[in-house]
Amino acid sequence: MSLVLAFDCAVSGLGIAVVRDGARLAGLAEGGRDQAARLLPAIETVLGEAGVGRRDLSLIAVTIGPGSFTGVRVGLAAARGLAVGLGVPLAGLATTSVLLAQATPRGRAVVAAIDSRLGDWFCAIAEGQDRDKGEPAPFVAAVPELALRLGGRACLVIGSGAQTLVPQLVAAGVDAVAEEALPDPVVIAGLAADAGVEAWRVRNKSEGLPRPLYLRGVSITLPDGARRTVD
Repeated sequence: MSLVLAFDCAVSGLGIAVVRDGARLAGLAEGGRDQAARLLPAIETVLGEAGVGRRDLSLIAVTIGPGSFTGVRVGLAAARGLAVGLGVPLAGLATTSVLLAQATPRGRAVVAAIDSRLGDWFCAIAEGQDRDKGEPAPFVAAVPELALRLGGRACLVIGSGAQTLVPQLVAAGVDAVAEEALPDPVVIAGLAADAGVEAWRVRNKSEGLPRPLYLRGVSITLPDGARRTVD
């Protein structure tokens, strides 16, 4: 039996769920920023609604990026603190892998896409029938490069900003449809539990706790208002 606390704040706002053996006991989703201030109180709220205590948990699961630099760091810091404090394993999952798992492919290639807010997208591509054959590597691409990578394949785009990206792909000659979505904490919990609690424990011991997945340097705002990306 597994009792998983799963959460995401790597993309937009935050989403939390407590899941026992695949069944959602409680959860919430909130938009906006200030995840650093809101995440831990929200976790306590969800645990209370689920009727479980921290010490009942067998696994913590969190998204590690790609996504918002701040959101990724806030989520991972909270997850690492909880895992260490409770002595339970920590599962780290790519946001793109979670989105791919959520998609209903409809006979199309599936593109997980997250708006980087810098004129391009954090993406991963999987053929609908092959989504269980390994984890597609995420990459950064602007629309022209993404269209080239698709190579004429019809696709379903799932993610934050999918409804913005799809018209641009269509204009580039791609047969694309949109499914607007954020990483679902219930799916995060399911993917983590499927790998096995003990498997994560072994992985944490051999590799260390999960680290942020960044696809580029950090974007900072300079005193004059200009933005710059630094390593």
